[in-house]
Amino acid sequence: MLNHKLITKQTGAAGKEVTAVYIVERRDAKTEAYLAILMDRSTQLPMIVASAQGGMDIEGVAAKDPSAIKTFPVDLNEGVTDKLANEVASVLGYSKEAIPEAAEAVKNLYKVFIEKDCTQVEINPLSETPDHKVLAMDAKLGFDDNAEFRQKEVFSWRDPTQEDPQEREAAEYGLNFIKLDGNIANIVNGAGLAMATMDIIKLYGGEPANFLDCGGTATPQTIEKAFELILSDKKVNGIFVNIFGGIVRCDYVAEGLIAATKNFKLDIPVVVRLQGTNMQKAKELINNSGLKLYPFEDLDPAAEKIVSLAPKA
Repeated sequence: MLNHKLITKQTGAAGKEVTAVYIVERRDAKTEAYLAILMDRSTQLPMIVASAQGGMDIEGVAAKDPSAIKTFPVDLNEGVTDKLANEVASVLGYSKEAIPEAAEAVKNLYKVFIEKDCTQVEINPLSETPDHKVLAMDAKLGFDDNAEFRQKEVFSWRDPTQEDPQEREAAEYGLNFIKLDGNIANIVNGAGLAMATMDIIKLYGGEPANFLDCGGTATPQTIEKAFELILSDKKVNGIFVNIFGGIVRCDYVAEGLIAATKNFKLDIPVVVRLQGTNMQKAKELINNSGLKLYPFEDLDPAAEKIVSLAPKA
């Protein structure tokens, strides 16, 4: 396997090169269950998700039989009590001999979730062996990037070779970049506004080519870098710049936009919606640039314009 490409649902069609192989003892499973701990967006609290149908795609299970998925909210002040741990263990489909060890596993996994600043702990399958032992036979953990300063050991395990090179390069410039399959590239500040921008592009019949949040420290240099990243995608035939300037200065964005348009000799439409700090100065820069840019103040007409100028192939 080493130095060969592995193609799975998780890697996408391009696959990932195998740089390491983890060898473990083979163990037989009597029962395969699913257990995950994650953050519930609606309550902003941890939630345990459990199912007796483990060892398979949990999304498929949820779609086919929603009743097979059980959820258990966790009180942050109490944590996972013995009572809650036993309730979770009882829905995993194990024999009664394995319930105490399963309950202990639930408590230990929650301890990992809290102490290691996890965003997700997923064990699939969490199995009962023929001798009634409980083993995590596969695991997927996610960690809060903002906790890197106190989780140095965890983040030392990071393998940059398994990360998208463009996303890694973007992070070096303070940009949060995720490539998508559409044709309309976006440069936005703030994750919430970026999500709303993608939604409104789809509302008007377009397809976003990326998620790109330039954050609150955008400069002409980072904006130009953002253009470099999005233009590396040959499917892109239109660019939507949507900035609400609070911390970000709109004139800085305009300077970067103008520099990128000139340096990259853009021949695709660029729609610009700027609101907030130094907005008027930014408009003057754009209007005096002599470049073919389309400035807007309101989001809806701006989104409608870029979709009309950049039709899907």
